[in-house]
Amino acid sequence: MLRVHSFESLGTYDGPGIRLVVFLQGCNFKCLYCANADTIELKGGTETSVEEIVNMAKNQKPFFGKKGGLTFSGGEPLVQAKQLLPVVKTLKQEGFHVCIDTNGSILNEDVKAVMEYVDIVLLDIKHINEAQHQLLTGKSNAKTLAFVDYLQEINKPVWLRYVLVPGYSNNPEHLHQLGKHFQAYNNIEKLEIQPYHELGAHKYEHLGWEYKLKGVKANTPEQLNEAYNILTTYFKEVVIN
Repeated sequence: MLRVHSFESLGTYDGPGIRLVVFLQGCNFKCLYCANADTIELKGGTETSVEEIVNMAKNQKPFFGKKGGLTFSGGEPLVQAKQLLPVVKTLKQEGFHVCIDTNGSILNEDVKAVMEYVDIVLLDIKHINEAQHQLLTGKSNAKTLAFVDYLQEINKPVWLRYVLVPGYSNNPEHLHQLGKHFQAYNNIEKLEIQPYHELGAHKYEHLGWEYKLKGVKANTPEQLNEAYNILTTYFKEVVIN
């Protein structure tokens, strides 16, 4: 049984086409800008069976078209890799396109087994600089970088996602560093710039946590354009979500 936080039907920002997005409970990061802070604790959510998710997918299949399918997000979906495995395996057997939205910090045998049934990985790169990654997430980025190496090794298609936080992850030097690190990976199909927003701030207040980015403003068009212009020199395709 998977612990599911919530579902989003007709999602258009979480992989190709129109998708059913399954937000799983539990995350091993605590990002300063997390939009889903209520998914961090593993003990929450609703226990959901393989059959329930597959039936929901079948009901929504007419909307998926040729490109759409299911995306497992969170939280960090690979925290529940063991429980996720029978779900993705059944979905692939039923002919669905499967996508995982992950921070890439977990790589064990269960995760490797899940990857066999995944079509595309949406990989959230929080920061290329180790110290800044620690500041934003509370964790090292070493495991995430190793995960990208593994995905290249098994030739799994990847869409990188990068949240552009003013004053934290929009430094041009770091953007160039990010591009140079990943430009030789032939399995990375594109990079998505995710503009920073405060949509999750109220959830922090509800949980009794301090929102540490209070006062950080949304990106200006100039900041987004600067990041776009730098990153397009390194990646085949760059989009601003």
